[in-house]
Amino acid sequence: MLKEGIDTIFKSRSRTFLTFCFCFIMGVAIFSTNIDAVEEQFYLYFFLFIILFFLIIFWNSFVFRFVLIGGLFFILGGLRFYWSLPGFQENKLNYYNGHTVDLVGKISQEVMIKEKNNQAVVSVSVVGAKEVTGKVLLFLPPYTDLQFGDRVHFVCQLKKPVGSDSFINYDKYLARDGIWSQCSWPKIEKLTYHPSWIEKIIINFFNFKQQIQIQVDRLWVEPESALMAGLLYGARSGFSQEVNNDFSRAGITHIVAISGYNISIVANILMSALLMVGLSRRRAFWFAMFGIILFVLFTGASASVVRAGIMGVIVLLASQLGRLSRIGNVLVFTAAMMLLFNPFILVWDAGFQLSFLSTLGLIYLSPVLNGYFILDNKNIILKNIIENFITTISAILATLPLILFQFGRLSLVAPLANLLIIWIVPYLMLVGFVALILSCLFFPLAWLVAWVANFGLKYVIMMSHYLASWSLSSINFSLPFFGMLVLYLLISCFIYVSNKNFKFNARL
Repeated sequence: MLKEGIDTIFKSRSRTFLTFCFCFIMGVAIFSTNIDAVEEQFYLYFFLFIILFFLIIFWNSFVFRFVLIGGLFFILGGLRFYWSLPGFQENKLNYYNGHTVDLVGKISQEVMIKEKNNQAVVSVSVVGAKEVTGKVLLFLPPYTDLQFGDRVHFVCQLKKPVGSDSFINYDKYLARDGIWSQCSWPKIEKLTYHPSWIEKIIINFFNFKQQIQIQVDRLWVEPESALMAGLLYGARSGFSQEVNNDFSRAGITHIVAISGYNISIVANILMSALLMVGLSRRRAFWFAMFGIILFVLFTGASASVVRAGIMGVIVLLASQLGRLSRIGNVLVFTAAMMLLFNPFILVWDAGFQLSFLSTLGLIYLSPVLNGYFILDNKNIILKNIIENFITTISAILATLPLILFQFGRLSLVAPLANLLIIWIVPYLMLVGFVALILSCLFFPLAWLVAWVANFGLKYVIMMSHYLASWSLSSINFSLPFFGMLVLYLLISCFIYVSNKNFKFNARL
């Protein structure tokens, strides 16, 4: 039976490809749960990798050779994870955690402006007189005059990031971006530095983004301006704690988050909107694709945004090609390539997990739900409304078990909130974009367009506040790991059985 199963897989190139990709992904996942005695384990598994490699060459049994190749990819995933860990060496920045040191480095990401402080990530090149590699997260006073690309010198006590009651996995959240040290309120000196042409382009993008923020603040007032900035480029620094809580309780935080959860939904709805105004599917696809690329560039093309953009593009490809098997291969291969570049994101990055699962939901679950609810509906407008709602529900269902496991909070009003709110998001983004363009040409006309959008922004804020105020809008409910697996197994069975039923009915 094992040989027959392997024969079935091996005769299909796509199944063989998926099998080995899954082995690599599982290797990263399993090895991510154990980071003790890394150096010793790395050499142990590397030695095992070499043994398996030679066994594959000299073992004639087809079945065992196939299994050994799968094991080879599994170990390769684990070795890739262990290789990415910084170790504890003098040329690594984390070696100096717990010591007050003199550092020189360069700000490698956009400076984040928070309510109580600014946060900057510095790629350190020198500690004292020694050359090192590593990143440190700096907590700085508000209104600190620093930007991406600045070369800085500072003295501070490095600390290892630790979790807290409100954010247990904070250290792993930073480690996914290669940050293993942090420092609070250092005195910083800016050094003379001539950025490269690539850095100049990125700096100009960030400067342009700041100018956009100024225009947004001119066209709208708080909290509407913060919501429009969140919709257009994912900015959330202007949100009050009350609005953040309302969005969280109502289950609509994804509309202002730069994640695949957001981009996937908006990409599908944008496609529907473009089709409604008369564009062909091919032209709508390329317009939406171009919009995602512009969005990724506009937001600074950070690693998390690029991952989200890739997931959005995969969703568009799914709607364009309509071949689930082909898109499944693309999705798994994309995940494997992402892990090859950064193996930390699989287990330590909830954003990547949500992006991946929501994309799976949109590709596999959404067509099934469409088959149940959209049969021979000839009303195009009603059909598109139902499709958009199903798109959102598919993403919610696909991510719900993970959300309950990771965050332990269930929004009971999320389906209703998304039905009442998500439909207006693409139109608000479109009107907001037009208003920003006009503000550079003729501000009075831009203000008039912004005034129209203001009604929609108020509607979103008021509706989220109303739904969040319900006594049972959300409850604390967490799932154990096993419970999460059971739910995903049930969802998978539902998709499998439904697809078989649809094929059977089609034959009849």
